[in-house]
Amino acid sequence: MESVSKSIFSHQFLPVKGIVNARDLGGYTMLDGRVLRDGLLLRAAHLADATDEDLEWLSELPVAKVIDFRKEKEKQGKTDRIIPGAEYVILPIDASGGAMENASEKDKKKFTGHKIFDIKKIIVAAAFNEMAQKMVQRMYPTLLSDPDCQAQFVEFFRLILATPNGAVLYHCTQGKDRTGIASALLLAALGASRETIIADFDATNKVYEKDVRKYIRRVRFLGGKETEIGVVKAFLGCSTENFIKALDTIETQYGSLESYLKGPIGLTDDDLRTLQNRYLK
Repeated sequence: MESVSKSIFSHQFLPVKGIVNARDLGGYTMLDGRVLRDGLLLRAAHLADATDEDLEWLSELPVAKVIDFRKEKEKQGKTDRIIPGAEYVILPIDASGGAMENASEKDKKKFTGHKIFDIKKIIVAAAFNEMAQKMVQRMYPTLLSDPDCQAQFVEFFRLILATPNGAVLYHCTQGKDRTGIASALLLAALGASRETIIADFDATNKVYEKDVRKYIRRVRFLGGKETEIGVVKAFLGCSTENFIKALDTIETQYGSLESYLKGPIGLTDDDLRTLQNRYLK
């Protein structure tokens, strides 16, 4: 994975100042030797803090479509700035599988009762919360197996297939879990190796490394052990270990990621050829 990671950090981060974890999937080499084209498939965190220069740069690519995976609560005080000329599509995905909606009123208020959604404000409390601890373990399996999540990923691919010209930028709040799973499925559809898929997912941890270390220290000071620290790592960064376990489960159940894409995600051989011919060279 180290060789793939060097490629990631050499050129894939976008030259933007106000958008965190903004990356181009371009540059990855697929199993058949073809290379993913630059400037066409972009992943990121929210666009609320994008600068005018960021928006201008993205419009000049040009970005034709923006897909936002956030729910309404997450957008409070963090509405995306609009890239000129881009179509904006709201495609909310609930990574909790409805756990938040079914939570107690106390937990709902604790985790969503803020005018501006900011995970850093609640991360210490979340680390010691049983519901949050369970959510960390279930998040990636939920994203891949929950029927409502699968339906949104079906739509995600439909939107990409329907965008033959220009770039597609897709994002959630931090550009890591929902965006990471979407990227994994997209890379799988394009013919990437398991190593490449995992390396792209794990690159998020480099972005949020300082925040993770800072809040782990706080949680340890309050008596937190491995379970509580795991919540910090997963909510501020991403749990590559849990992601690999989720991949293993999918591959055991379906035989391969490609079979999963042709199963619940509904991609046909023609769809896969269209994506590969469009985005690979």
